[in-house]
Amino acid sequence: MTTAPHPLPAALQADADWWRQASVYQIYPRSFADGNGDGIGDLRGIISRVPYLQKLGVDAVWLSPFYPSALADGGYDVDDYRDVDPRIGTLEEFDEMVAALHGVGIRLIVDVVPNHSSDRHEWFQEALASPKGSNARERYIFRDGRGKDGEEPPADWTSIFSGPAWTRVPDGQWYLHSFATEQPDFNWKHPEVHEDFLRTLAFWSDRGVDGFRIDVAHGLAKDLTEVLPSKAELKEMPKDGTHPLWDRDDVHQIYAEWRELFDRYDPPRIAVAEAWVETAERRAKYASPEGLGQAFNFDLMEADFDAAHFREIVTDNLAQSEVTGSSTTWVFSNHDGVRHATRYGLPPRAGRDVKQGAEWVLAGGPEDGIDRALGLRRARAATLFELALPGSAYLYQGEELGLHEVAEIPDEQRQDPAFWRTTAEDRGFDGLGRDGCRVPLPWTRTGESFGFGTGGAHLPQPAWFADFSVEAEDGVRGSTLEMYRAALRLRRELQSEESLTWDETLSIGAVLAFERPGGWLSVTNFGEAPVALPEGEVLIASSPLEGGKDDEILLPGATTAWLRRSAG
Repeated sequence: MTTAPHPLPAALQADADWWRQASVYQIYPRSFADGNGDGIGDLRGIISRVPYLQKLGVDAVWLSPFYPSALADGGYDVDDYRDVDPRIGTLEEFDEMVAALHGVGIRLIVDVVPNHSSDRHEWFQEALASPKGSNARERYIFRDGRGKDGEEPPADWTSIFSGPAWTRVPDGQWYLHSFATEQPDFNWKHPEVHEDFLRTLAFWSDRGVDGFRIDVAHGLAKDLTEVLPSKAELKEMPKDGTHPLWDRDDVHQIYAEWRELFDRYDPPRIAVAEAWVETAERRAKYASPEGLGQAFNFDLMEADFDAAHFREIVTDNLAQSEVTGSSTTWVFSNHDGVRHATRYGLPPRAGRDVKQGAEWVLAGGPEDGIDRALGLRRARAATLFELALPGSAYLYQGEELGLHEVAEIPDEQRQDPAFWRTTAEDRGFDGLGRDGCRVPLPWTRTGESFGFGTGGAHLPQPAWFADFSVEAEDGVRGSTLEMYRAALRLRRELQSEESLTWDETLSIGAVLAFERPGGWLSVTNFGEAPVALPEGEVLIASSPLEGGKDDEILLPGATTAWLRRSAG
């Protein structure tokens, strides 16, 4: 076994199952805290806020990409997988951050981006300088074009960010990029790609990293025939393990290699897959103990604030976690989606196959078509529901402040390729793009950047951030920040076995209630009219409770409460 240079406190070191019911806080490093005043968040800023994370009460931090990058896709275009972007810090500061987090019992998960590199990566630059058929080109996916002199791409495929998925290089060949032009896809049939990523995983594990979030985990393995299918043919192909591009069964051979490496460490390194797949059964394959061990389920991110839908999602995902032996994950907001305080203030999706961001566009921004107060009230109730569930809860920076999506960003200041590579009429990927959830956090009520850093912020912050700042909420009874702190503290005290029992006497209509081992109960009112709570000790509520007849305690609409029932 390999031991990290910055071990956790002894009491936590032996807990190899820490991830099963962990609360994990996602940091998008460029927007968390700026320690050197250049307008971009950095490792020094994160180090300065470790006491804040400790007081919040999270078990781990998930750090989004911090590698050298041209930022063609917010850092997910990686120039060097074993270094730190100099705008964000140094390897020495990374080690200092690991030590600071571990020193207060917080573990660290880092993002790994194995589907593609940056076009500035030394391998891709070598490929461009090498001839057709060379080993350097075989590390990526190069093809000759179609038509006279190969002037047409090998296939008419569209990238995730819209536009062609193939780009031509000066000697006439084309390379595949599932995302932005600057993100060429690796060829995972090449042994050097396997070997290099194993080196990367060991490099960060040796520096004390406790786990990895795997970006586009379902995209690595590809099977590209000599004559490629058309875009229309691709669309009709089932994603059942045999699709040429997505969620192929042979991708799990890669993760079996990774698991061998992870298990050489004490405790074993953990991993969680970002795998957008067709069914819960397909997702379960990524959560295999022989592979990554855990996979994100984004079902609650895509659900309306609805009791029946929430119950169905929880039931299905807990059943799948039993099959895999893993624990499930819960998430409402992250760096890729509209914040849930905003989603829940918009009209219901009602099952429509529309990205949340597109709904945000249709709503016209923050004041037209959105009930901000109701959205936040529902978001608080949903979060308390989430934190009562068995499994791990992933929280996105700023949700603990009740932040809404920032829509009022001038076009010329937007950075997300999802915005720039599509038209105003057809922004199919994510509406206004993802900049609105990546605006730097407000720490203070005043100042040029609300305390983010002395040199301003790389994305504009709205004036209303003042009232949602850490300073405005710290120590204020009833604030969203204090609710998160109290809930995370209680969660640590109350969580035990990974199971729940639906309370059928309370789970009627718009009410959803379940009991956890140890005799505590979570009750959520998804409706508008208040309902009576059973007798018992209220531990926490997402909104103030109301009084009823005969000393009855009422749970208002869009509210969750945890309680211990009275004996007998």
